[in-house]
Amino acid sequence: MAQLSGQPVVILPEGTQRYVGRDAQRLNILAARIIAETVRTTLGPKGMDKMLVDSLGDIVITNDGATILDEMDIQHPAAKMMVEVAKTQDKEAGDGTTTAVVIAGELLRKAEELLDQNIHPSIVIKGYALAAEKAQEILEGIAKEVDVEDVETLKKAAVTAITGKAAEEEREYLAGIAVEAVRQVAEKVGDKYKVDLDNIKFEKKEGGSVKDTQLIRGVVIDKEVVHPGMPKRVEKARIALINEALEVKETETDAEIRITSPEQLQAFLEQEEKMLREMVDKIKEVGANVVFVQKGIDDLAQHYLAKYGILAVRRVKKSDMEKLAKATGAKIVTNVRDLTSEDLGEAELVEQRKVAGENMIFVEGCRNPKAVTILVRGGTEHVVDEVERALEDAVKVSKDIIEDGKIIAAGGAPEIELAIKLDEYAKEVGGKEALAIENFAEALKIIPRTLAENAGLDPIETLVKVIAAHKEKGPSIGVDVFEGEPADMMERGVIAPVRVTKQAIKSASEAAIMILRIDDVIAASKLEKEKEGGKGGGTEDFSSDLD
Repeated sequence: MAQLSGQPVVILPEGTQRYVGRDAQRLNILAARIIAETVRTTLGPKGMDKMLVDSLGDIVITNDGATILDEMDIQHPAAKMMVEVAKTQDKEAGDGTTTAVVIAGELLRKAEELLDQNIHPSIVIKGYALAAEKAQEILEGIAKEVDVEDVETLKKAAVTAITGKAAEEEREYLAGIAVEAVRQVAEKVGDKYKVDLDNIKFEKKEGGSVKDTQLIRGVVIDKEVVHPGMPKRVEKARIALINEALEVKETETDAEIRITSPEQLQAFLEQEEKMLREMVDKIKEVGANVVFVQKGIDDLAQHYLAKYGILAVRRVKKSDMEKLAKATGAKIVTNVRDLTSEDLGEAELVEQRKVAGENMIFVEGCRNPKAVTILVRGGTEHVVDEVERALEDAVKVSKDIIEDGKIIAAGGAPEIELAIKLDEYAKEVGGKEALAIENFAEALKIIPRTLAENAGLDPIETLVKVIAAHKEKGPSIGVDVFEGEPADMMERGVIAPVRVTKQAIKSASEAAIMILRIDDVIAASKLEKEKEGGKGGGTEDFSSDLD
């Protein structure tokens, strides 16, 4: 509201909140830092877990940054931007979500120190942009080339991704499954490899132990054989994939059939039967002994299929049909009449098995499957979910290394290297921007510091020791949280794809820069309905006890 010759001028509707200048920056930075502090305790192999309870009472127990932020009901717009950081990191690199959010929070804390010294946000932004660009260069410089066939290195990276999750007791076993799955579906394009993660299917069933998790070189489908008279096990399977219903089709146009005598009715039923029989005969004729149908199968067609000893499954999801095609080499046919023996796929075995009291169809022993399934097992639903999250991280990390062919040491080593190198770079740049670059370098030390803190070590003492050892012995020295001493992370096998750290720096710096650019927040009042519903439309309290 403004005053004009004694008359108030209303520009924004009643109930609108507005924060301007330093207030807007302070509140946005605070909200983003609260999010970073929330996930910070989960970082590293000794990180703690969070229990998230939704409005329906469903529980999620995890220390996966992306999952935590996804499950939290976050209102503040700046805090939502931090959630985007985690989502982007998860999408692009698959791991390092917590790292990216923690770095973003610390970059904003360090920026606030500069703003308090009356340094203009645009200078801080310029310095941060220069530092982020230089960081990418430095990371490329310290990255080591790795051969795609080097299974041991891939396993070490997968083990690093799983460590700290609930499934870490079986990390070696799970890492082996993840690496094997990714190598199986990797396809060579030119001189590079490409991995489509859609070709790795996760099927979860509680019961058994984590050790019962297995890789199926083929596809597992959560369905059962349609007719009790059909075989439950078919060896040397020849598989037909049909994208239409094995039923008598309804006509496209509205039509009425008038039947006036029992003979006509009999003829009509016989014709229906004949059509269904022809469909089944065609399937038998081309030599198929297993049929997966995307739509329904008529009871009569089921009877004929069972009579011919053909195993049939109906209402298979489109995504599963595509995976079956990739795994078995079959072609998906839209019309049964067009089916030929060339369209059939092959598998050593198709079998219905009981898993955790439910029937599932296993298609395995495919010659060179370009789609595989990981059957995830565990004692409870929460364990199964967390094992799946651990496996997904391991799979994505393996994908990054196979596609990029580059790794770096983990355990805080790259962040310390960046901090040291960016300090030197700040001296080259000079001017006020140098202060921002120095603060950027200082902010990166939050990762080794948090690793030490979460392991119950003295963060300052550990950091001083590690930085001294790093300067003396080289860029792969990081924090060994188990021994509490500096150690060569490459030698210890604590490694990560270079893509993870590069993306974390990129996402974190971009989010910090975007939040620093904001100097005015205009928030509309909540809708009347929401106010009545008790959600409240007043000022949201973003205060916190963060120092």
